[in-house]
Amino acid sequence: MQILKLGGKTLGFMKLRKFAMAVSTLLILASFVSFFTKGLNFGLDFTGGTAVEVGFTEAPDLKQVRDAITESGFEDFSVQLFGSSKEILVRLAPQGAGVKAEVIGNQIITALQKVESTVEMRRIEFVGPSVGEDLKEQGGLAMLTALICILIYVAFRFEWRFAVGAVSALLHDVIITLGLFSVLGLEFDLTILAAILAVIGYSLNDTIVVSDRIRENFRKVRVDDTIEIIDISLTQTLNRTLVTSITTILVLIALFGWGGQTIHGFATALLFGVFIGTYSSIYVASAVAIAMGVSKEDLIPEVIEKEGADLDPMP
Repeated sequence: MQILKLGGKTLGFMKLRKFAMAVSTLLILASFVSFFTKGLNFGLDFTGGTAVEVGFTEAPDLKQVRDAITESGFEDFSVQLFGSSKEILVRLAPQGAGVKAEVIGNQIITALQKVESTVEMRRIEFVGPSVGEDLKEQGGLAMLTALICILIYVAFRFEWRFAVGAVSALLHDVIITLGLFSVLGLEFDLTILAAILAVIGYSLNDTIVVSDRIRENFRKVRVDDTIEIIDISLTQTLNRTLVTSITTILVLIALFGWGGQTIHGFATALLFGVFIGTYSSIYVASAVAIAMGVSKEDLIPEVIEKEGADLDPMP
């Protein structure tokens, strides 16, 4: 078997694995603290309630808008700009059984006519509390199912230690991304859940590429040091990782800046997820596999057995 000749310098990624794991642990702990103290700011999709989108001819004063809605008897609501400075989105908590969305919408329009007489209703949506709870439960089950399927696939495709590392990296990405939304108080709705699932797919793609290169180098490189082989593999895949990440980030920056309020949260989750997913595919997945004692014998036992048989003396 020929020794694989590598061009350039091998970067020592795994020298920083203990520091990286310490940083990841702190971020995960901070995320859990935020979950238990602040929780997630669940949107209308999960909590239920009514959303009313209205348009003005001139940019309204949001304080006057809030005061007008409060004077109309509404208490639990939020007001935010939506798409432009002349459009706002009013989200209201469930108002009780039997109250129709159209009635609530008309009350909001009547209240906002005190701010501008020509205010116009653009859209109204209603989600029941029971539907919101069902969506929350199904969203959690969707993420759990995805992680279990990934664990089974990677264990079958490579080796169970890499499967544990891959799922650890994905859990790491999901927890820290959710922690970001909790700390910043950003609204969490179905579009954000879709972004979290997309982050899982993106991170897994990077992890599979790295794992495949590690297995290949275990067969080609005559080096017994697992850490050195992993560093070689990460260095070889670095260009591909950077190109993929940068091109994805450029698209997400465009969506974040000019995509409008509707997909602002989606772009935020993916933009952060690309950063954290790239980091975890380099450090978390590989570091966990190293901590669990992965070696050349684990990935290619059939090759080792065959080579050993070739060395047996002839009878």
